[in-house]
Amino acid sequence: MIIGEIQKIGTDKIIVTVKEFKGKTYVDVRNFFENEQGEMVPTKKGVSLTPENLDELIRLLGEAKKQLPKET
Repeated sequence: MIIGEIQKIGTDKIIVTVKEFKGKTYVDVRNFFENEQGEMVPTKKGVSLTPENLDELIRLLGEAKKQLPKET
C-alpha cells in the first residue's frame, strides 16, 4: 500500500509503502525512477524497516531536525 511520495529532481521519487514479506510487515522507503514505458520502477536504493526500527528512525530524524539551522 502506498503511503506517500516525495518528488525528487526530474521524474525520480521517494515512495513510502507498507508491505508484507514472509508474514512480517515492513515500511519500505525507496527511490523510484520512470522507465521508458512511463512506469515508476523501484531501485536498490532504499530501506525496509520493521515497526521497531521505524520508531527508532523517527526518533533519530527528530534529533537530526533539531540540529538543523532555524528557518527565518
